[in-house]
Amino acid sequence: METTFLKSILDNDFYKFTMQHAVIRLFPKAKVRYGFINRGKHIFPPGFSDLLRKSVDALADLRLTKDEKHYLSHHCPYLDPTYLDFLQGYSFDPAEVHISQEGSEIKVTIEGFWYRTILWEVPLMALISELFYKSNHLIRLNDEAIKELTKNKIDNYNKLGVSVLEFGTRRRHSYDVHVLVNETLNTYGSQSFIGTSNVHFAMVNNKRPLGTHAHEWFMFHAAQYGFKMANSISLEHWTQVYGGDLGIALTDTYTTEVFFNQFDKKYSKLFDGVRHDSGDPVEFAQKVISHYTKMGIDPKSKVIVFSDSLNYEKVKIITDFCKDKIKMSFGIGTNFTNDVGLPSMNMVIKLTDTKPDNTHWQGVVKLSDEKNKNTGTPEMIALAKEVLGIK
Repeated sequence: METTFLKSILDNDFYKFTMQHAVIRLFPKAKVRYGFINRGKHIFPPGFSDLLRKSVDALADLRLTKDEKHYLSHHCPYLDPTYLDFLQGYSFDPAEVHISQEGSEIKVTIEGFWYRTILWEVPLMALISELFYKSNHLIRLNDEAIKELTKNKIDNYNKLGVSVLEFGTRRRHSYDVHVLVNETLNTYGSQSFIGTSNVHFAMVNNKRPLGTHAHEWFMFHAAQYGFKMANSISLEHWTQVYGGDLGIALTDTYTTEVFFNQFDKKYSKLFDGVRHDSGDPVEFAQKVISHYTKMGIDPKSKVIVFSDSLNYEKVKIITDFCKDKIKMSFGIGTNFTNDVGLPSMNMVIKLTDTKPDNTHWQGVVKLSDEKNKNTGTPEMIALAKEVLGIK
């Protein structure tokens, strides 16, 4: 069976690099663990772990090229030159990734310094997804059909008059499909398509990569500073590193309600907007508009980036509600990069434990706006809910 290899160290989501930059600056001694969660109960064939091991080992050969470094320095001036020098010398260490298989179940964990291991999650998921389809001999739609599907989607978004981003690296069918999708979006999406979270494809198409931070940023801060302070200190540290750049705040690590109680006027004014990643999007938009209005801020001056399992029908409903009330854009993932005539995978890799400076290992928690998206041990989830007053 053929293994799968990545072609560029930038074939990753942008927020992994922006967080890595911040971690190097603020938490260079912190250690973390991540774990793979097979939400879709997918059945992996015999020998899958060996295929994945070979693909992971091959990542050690990737290096940031001079052209890639020049691209980052030109398009991302808020990344320190010293960080770009670090990234040029960085290489994946496969020893940080542990892979095993029992029957049809695989176990994948990552452990090491946070500033190093933070880049593993997205490429690992992309490899797992592509190898899953290859090893099960599942046949996708042909290239022309995928391009036609993508063209029809972006045509609809053009007519709707919305801004669309491609967020589909982690659960893509394959690198080749990702290429087809981005080429088609760039060709036909001039009215709506504003770019991708994938730094490699942003560079290929001479666009600025899009993204800010992820749940793990807030989860680590909860372990370091406590659940009550996690949101506010996470935002404070983000502004310490980036000032007013990269100003989209993620809201649902410890529920949106808790977040907005801590999203005071300073942060509400400083951040350009917020990202929605779980729960009912229209209810969320109502909360955001009410919050900004209460703070004396015109909601029309702010933006919501919606990014939770979107397709055209959901985008249309959200657009109809938000129009003329608040700015919006839509990060579309699996519906772009894994709509190939096969069931798409449902899996995640999540931060599970942290070891902040000079302390012990501690489990971390995420309390989504959707109950089934909570992560962490039952004991830690119960503790977080108690501390935050969540019933």
